[in-house]
Amino acid sequence: MEQHELKRDLKNRHVQLIAIGGTIGTGLFLGSGKAISLAGPSIIIGYLIVGIALFFVMRALGELLLSKGGYASFTEFATEYLGDWAGYVTGWTYWFCWIMTAMADIIAVGMYTQYWFDIPQWVPAIACLVVLLILNLLTVKLFGELEFWFALIKIITIVALIAIGIVLLIIGFETDAGKVAVSNLWEHGGFFPNGAFGFLMAFQMVVFAFVGVELVGVAAAETENPQKNIPSAINKIPIRILLFYVGALFVILTINPWDTLSATSSPFVQVFALVGIPIAAGLINFVVLTSAASAGNSGMFSTSRMLFSLSKGKQAPKSFGKLNKNAVPQNGLLFSAIIVSIGALLSYLMPDDAFSIVTTISAICFIWVWSIILISHIIYKKRHPDLHAKSIFKAPLTPFVNYVVLAFFVFLLIIMAISEATRTSLMLTPLWFIMLFVLYAFRKK
Repeated sequence: MEQHELKRDLKNRHVQLIAIGGTIGTGLFLGSGKAISLAGPSIIIGYLIVGIALFFVMRALGELLLSKGGYASFTEFATEYLGDWAGYVTGWTYWFCWIMTAMADIIAVGMYTQYWFDIPQWVPAIACLVVLLILNLLTVKLFGELEFWFALIKIITIVALIAIGIVLLIIGFETDAGKVAVSNLWEHGGFFPNGAFGFLMAFQMVVFAFVGVELVGVAAAETENPQKNIPSAINKIPIRILLFYVGALFVILTINPWDTLSATSSPFVQVFALVGIPIAAGLINFVVLTSAASAGNSGMFSTSRMLFSLSKGKQAPKSFGKLNKNAVPQNGLLFSAIIVSIGALLSYLMPDDAFSIVTTISAICFIWVWSIILISHIIYKKRHPDLHAKSIFKAPLTPFVNYVVLAFFVFLLIIMAISEATRTSLMLTPLWFIMLFVLYAFRKK
């Protein structure tokens, strides 16, 4: 029998771990290698700055989601506060964001697999995509369980890395690169070895590391007791940023100098190999592979739910609004999987550049989505001061902080325009928005 509504089968432990999984992914495990090569030890500050900005975005998202009962995702309040065009463009852009992210994740799976097997990147990429599609077609509860265990593996790994790093620091462990010491943060060209320019050029990969932080908002429609679970998950984000990003990178950069790390492989794997524990290095490679699979899993979930939401709002084909007997938007999942498979084609055609291209496009599109959340919150507060006054989860320092974070996002786009590595992707991305506005205009006619 055909279902018409999504099931609220995600429990508090699922939501908490989805929130963690959304803040730890391929951008940290793989992308941090590229970011470190650009910024050196100062990358720690970069992760801290972007993390603080996105915490305020998440607080605005949380207040909006809980302001009125029944919001399934942020496209609905974007439509209410900015107009039908905003819901249409933001919904499809968020779908596109996660398509790009899922492409990056399956490409990363292919790259990690080459640690053990000399096979083309696209083969494990396609295999991963097929497995994730099958699992997502079953139930939302299974998605929640998968993310719970995937995220748990990430947490244990990073906590273990930090614990081992602290022990190595205390005993002054010697590696092939020298002594493990806090002084490694400034003794190899300084804390900003490539100057302010290098520091700023790393922000694209830092932004990509945080994509998915808003996944809690997409999961709202399938969350048991959102009034309790959503605030709890959002409020723990700062602790997670300090532990998982700042803590992990601090340890990595004290164990070995920044200039000994490769920009194209995971610094997490390199650290354990450098310390002389080859089995542990292989184990960490498995962990970062599961992390990429986890992020790809989130991509499959979020793209299908966004197509479902767009269909319900009559902004996407009606077929995407149909659920199978397990209350899963099957048509949206299949469509998204077909598009994500292009990532495997990219990894075949341009194995060296595919990851960088899709991560840049993804970061730019996520900046749009986060900006829409902040702007919607500004309008919400002006239009409904009564709702804001009685909110159980008020966003702090608004609307001032909204404008500050929006200005920061503009600054990030300027940096991407200056950087040769990201300029082409930045110039291509507006084509997506032009196409959407043209399609929207035809749709209105």
